[in-house]
Amino acid sequence: MRIVVTGGAGFIGTNFLFLMHEKYPGYHIRVLDALTYSGNKDNLLSLLESPGIEFIRGDIREPDTCMEAVEGMDGVVNFAAESHVDRSIHDASDFLSTNIAGTYNMLKAAKERNVERFLHISTDEVYGSVESGSSKEDDPLLPASPYSASKASADLLVHSFGMTFGYRAMITRSSNNFGPYQYPEKLIPFFISNIMEGKKVPLYGDGLNVRDWIFVKDNCEALDAVFHKGTPGRIYNVGGGCEKTNMEITRCLLEYFGKDDSFIEFVKDRPGHDRRYSLDCTRITEELGWRPEHKFEDALTATIEWYIDNRPWWEAIKKKREEYISFMEKHYDSLSLKK
Repeated sequence: MRIVVTGGAGFIGTNFLFLMHEKYPGYHIRVLDALTYSGNKDNLLSLLESPGIEFIRGDIREPDTCMEAVEGMDGVVNFAAESHVDRSIHDASDFLSTNIAGTYNMLKAAKERNVERFLHISTDEVYGSVESGSSKEDDPLLPASPYSASKASADLLVHSFGMTFGYRAMITRSSNNFGPYQYPEKLIPFFISNIMEGKKVPLYGDGLNVRDWIFVKDNCEALDAVFHKGTPGRIYNVGGGCEKTNMEITRCLLEYFGKDDSFIEFVKDRPGHDRRYSLDCTRITEELGWRPEHKFEDALTATIEWYIDNRPWWEAIKKKREEYISFMEKHYDSLSLKK
């Protein structure tokens, strides 16, 4: 099989590529990535030595690039997206052009080139905050941030291609991923790196926002199952079944490093901060037999150890991040990213 993986140099994309190459060494995989701030080609150096992996630096916002990428391919897995909520609050333009227009370009190209399967990677954030119970795939979409609104819009585009053209597209909506190669402005890697640098960890609001956490390798196994066995036109929730407050996550990290709550710095909550996400994953479990395999505690320990062992990787990225914040501060009076 020949597949295109967009955004393959990002966090989940990188882990997905390692899994696919291990399980399907005979596949030809074409990686398309624009290598913006969160894409890192160095993640893939060992994979790119394989004759079955090719890399194209390109942007899904460019229709011709999308057409070139899907030529002669059997499937598309679309990870490419802007995903950091804080950035979307201060400037949503890249989120609209990448997450909506870029997804449309990939869909259009794949349909016109008769690519057999299209898997679009989405997020539980499209459902909005859930006070009780868990979100099901057919629940209304109530996104609260420009980021989640752009992802919800992309989901609707994917759905429309199935309804209008009968195109064989599927969607996964996953909960909060964590694991190796995650860009260090997300909560877990950011807090790990801050603690290792002797800095306090900035916790939004009261720290009681609830997220369902899933180890990235479990999510990638789910994506593999949906891509190969999922029903075209279906949406599949992918959750870890592990709901924890941000405070609980923070204390787990502090405890590992022998630190106490004095390392916590409470900061002003971000606008529109959803209180709780929760996914009902009955569909993927019953239809495809997928379940998360890793215990949260073991997966978190493995994640921490990866960041300890790969300090040069995240130090270089955080340096660039600080340069970005310095630049943005010149354009905005206040910026939550500074926290």
